[in-house]
Amino acid sequence: MGLDGGVKILVIGSGGREHALVWKLAQSPLVKQLWCAPGNAGTADEPLRGSGDTARNLKIAAEDLPALLDWAGKNRPDLTVVGPDNPLGMGIVDLFQKHGLPIWGPNQQAAQFEASKGFSQEFMERHGIPTARSGIFTDARAAKDFVASLHGRCAVKADGLALGKGVLVCQEVAEANRAVDSMLQARAFGAAGDKVVIQEFLEGTEVSLHALCDGRTALLFPTAQDHKRAFDQDQGPNTGGMGTYSPAPFLDAAQMAEIQARIIEPWRRGCLAEGIHYQGIIYPGIMLTPAGPKVLEFNARFGDPETQCYLPRLENDLAELLLASVSGTLDRVQLRWSPTSCVCVVMASGGYPGGYAKGKTITGLPEVAKRVNVKVFHAGTAREDDKIVTNGGRVLGVTAWAADLASARQLAYEAVELITFDGAYYRRDIGSKAL
Repeated sequence: MGLDGGVKILVIGSGGREHALVWKLAQSPLVKQLWCAPGNAGTADEPLRGSGDTARNLKIAAEDLPALLDWAGKNRPDLTVVGPDNPLGMGIVDLFQKHGLPIWGPNQQAAQFEASKGFSQEFMERHGIPTARSGIFTDARAAKDFVASLHGRCAVKADGLALGKGVLVCQEVAEANRAVDSMLQARAFGAAGDKVVIQEFLEGTEVSLHALCDGRTALLFPTAQDHKRAFDQDQGPNTGGMGTYSPAPFLDAAQMAEIQARIIEPWRRGCLAEGIHYQGIIYPGIMLTPAGPKVLEFNARFGDPETQCYLPRLENDLAELLLASVSGTLDRVQLRWSPTSCVCVVMASGGYPGGYAKGKTITGLPEVAKRVNVKVFHAGTAREDDKIVTNGGRVLGVTAWAADLASARQLAYEAVELITFDGAYYRRDIGSKAL
């Protein structure tokens, strides 16, 4: 990998997370060429500081592993950066490594922390990582008996990957039994729901934490808080995330040290003990309960939309960090973070997370682009002739940063008001829990 001549990087994925990764990588003086497969209307034109070129999209789907391997074999990127969970669960890292192609992200064995909730639950129990009381079931009758023992207050989770939507939080027995039936019998999540994990309902405040790993070292990020429910005051169905902010004020330095000691360190030691080489991001969702922090579940990649709030605050060169993660040299790195607050408000298509229309013209983006300390990260967008149109459920992540949370929120919502598309909706309370 010739750093002197600059590096060529391929980013895989098409969401807001991937646009944020492309945007941050484009700021590195190391990066001379940058591609995104398949990308979106925002990833295609990010200017590269290191070469004066722009990032470019490739018409290859994130899950088309043979086509991605073929392209990488011919074009030899110095690093491939995997954004979404599905290619990781399918084993893209193992495939690229087998062909001598440097790639960032956990291999298929390590990606099980997200690809199988049952695997991660049993791992936590083996290594004494605090988590909810739970059971793993393939039989609906046995699952309902466990639901009854929890008086219906539980989370019913599809074991496999379900685009962030395979979790149904229930408060009563009948509701939880319906959730069990929808997964195990009606197969609402297909093969992802062949097995279900049922966890007791944990009371408290939920926060997102990330750590960058290289197989031996795990560097903890600051706090963020995601907003999973579709509507204000945490109403409506679970989504992939309707907005986030960072930092979240619910953890002081002593509590972060406790999480490092009670969660991240036992997880890291457990991986080493079981021969799991974990390189990439580990992202535990954590509930701050009266009995202390407990892990709800693990994710094996950057959160979306958390990435959109982390990367504007990150002062390190992202390309250098990811290269250090791949080369096993994170023990020589110190993460540096801006003291600013950052807020991301997701603008979604009407009907999301259910059915929604595509192809709606988006207006107002050039006006927002002129604003200082505001960035619109594209997610479900496409370019049609000279227009940008909707092409997904979560369409845009309107992100702003400022000296304090209230100012960052104001900047973000002022920008949101300038953007329109037919059927657009968004939450108006992102970050309000912190104020």
